[in-house]
Amino acid sequence: MVHTVLPAFIPSPSEGVWHLGPFPLRAYALGIIIGALLAIWIGERRYVARGGRAGLVGDVAIWAIPFGIVGARVYHVATDPELYFAEGRSAVRALYLWEGGLGIWGAIAGGALGAWIACRRYGVPLSGVADALAPGLLVAQAVGRIGNYFNQELFGKPTELPWGLKIDDVNRPAGYEQFATFHPTFLYELLWNLGAALLLVLIDRRVKLTAGRAFALYAMLYTAGRFWIEQLRIDTANTIGPFRLNVWTSIIVFVLALAYFLWARRKEDRTGDVEPAGSDEDADETTSAS
Repeated sequence: MVHTVLPAFIPSPSEGVWHLGPFPLRAYALGIIIGALLAIWIGERRYVARGGRAGLVGDVAIWAIPFGIVGARVYHVATDPELYFAEGRSAVRALYLWEGGLGIWGAIAGGALGAWIACRRYGVPLSGVADALAPGLLVAQAVGRIGNYFNQELFGKPTELPWGLKIDDVNRPAGYEQFATFHPTFLYELLWNLGAALLLVLIDRRVKLTAGRAFALYAMLYTAGRFWIEQLRIDTANTIGPFRLNVWTSIIVFVLALAYFLWARRKEDRTGDVEPAGSDEDADETTSAS
């Protein structure tokens, strides 16, 4: 008897939505919620350890999360306008968040704006909150990528590697129907983000990163991984020259973050000032503002 040995692969979930009565529970949304809670928990612990007021990170998150969601949607619509404004498309669908379509770059920008408003309101430096949140953001993004796994989306080029991701016929892009397994780019980014979070924490323990430098390092680590992972993906995306738009965004964000990191480091070396996460005075002002 001849036995056929099937190649190893990672199976994909059969569905990414579960119904609790009339309410759909989407794996992607669940991943975002769990990731956000983890980011707040990690950020809170780090902020308090740096001398900040307990509860401040949660207060800031109340502003940052909705701004981040709006920013994520705006970035998605702005970078893929043909999905909503081309002939035969309905522009009003740009408001349908439940249909999917969020951009991490918009989420970061929008979340930062919301956090800045909150920090102004509570009288604390934004850089201290950002530094505390930095590792948690990487963890949150890692957890959020699990939603892409359940949705069978954002995978990479075909591969026969043992960890190739099996994609159902209906989810394979045009031109790749004959392939069954693809690079699990969701997993690559998940592992990269977790490794980057650990590295960031270790560096921060060894060399105290203040004045926004931990957040800048977060941006550099994330974009470095996103640069090579993005180039494995085969989903439809707008391009400028040889690269996808998200690759160019990664390059720009990396350069800006590096420039800020070096500038903040030189400023600290020159002045000797170390910006605290929050002072007792800040905490008193925050309590009264709440």
